[in-house]
Amino acid sequence: MAVKPLATPLNAIAVMRDAPVIPVIVLNDVAHAVPLARALVAGGIRMLEVTLRTPQALACIEAIAREVPEAVAGAGTLRSAADARAAVNAGARFGVSPGYTAALGQACRDLALPLLPGVATGSEIMAAMEDGLTELKFFPAMQAGGPAMLKAWHGPFGDIRFCPTGGVSPSNAAEFLALPNVACVGGSWLTPADAVAQGDWARIEALAREASQLPRA
Repeated sequence: MAVKPLATPLNAIAVMRDAPVIPVIVLNDVAHAVPLARALVAGGIRMLEVTLRTPQALACIEAIAREVPEAVAGAGTLRSAADARAAVNAGARFGVSPGYTAALGQACRDLALPLLPGVATGSEIMAAMEDGLTELKFFPAMQAGGPAMLKAWHGPFGDIRFCPTGGVSPSNAAEFLALPNVACVGGSWLTPADAVAQGDWARIEALAREASQLPRA
């Protein structure tokens, strides 16, 4: 299957529309970064959110950016302008945050880093909209109301596109993806900790291939 070229420069909606799922990746060993990224790309998933939850995360992003050019390395768990700068310096091409602040938004604009900021309330959506953001991460999705909340938001926020993350799994991903205001979902099930630890890249490739075929509205 031919891979579609990416938008240049990359923007948030291109990140969200590239595949039905953005994997939420936690890496504790830099040696796992490249084979993991290659497995995900082989399965049809190239937008890779490496969360800044471990001391090795930035080095993992750097390794993926350097050695797996067909992948698009992104940084998750951005919480500050300093995080955004460090992510860009490591080679990240998009950012994902658990929440939103004007300072983080400004830093990402200054860095030309597409940002998917986390929101869980109408007020947070409006704050992001005031800064020109219309592609948002709904987090934590299940704990904050799940598909029913997104259905309710579609009325007042019909121009916003969401990436629900947090409690999203193979059992409910299709329900989210069927909603008109959902462009993709984020999930950790593509990179199970045991598969990563064991180097079971074939399993991860298979999970990515299944995820890449999920239907969207």
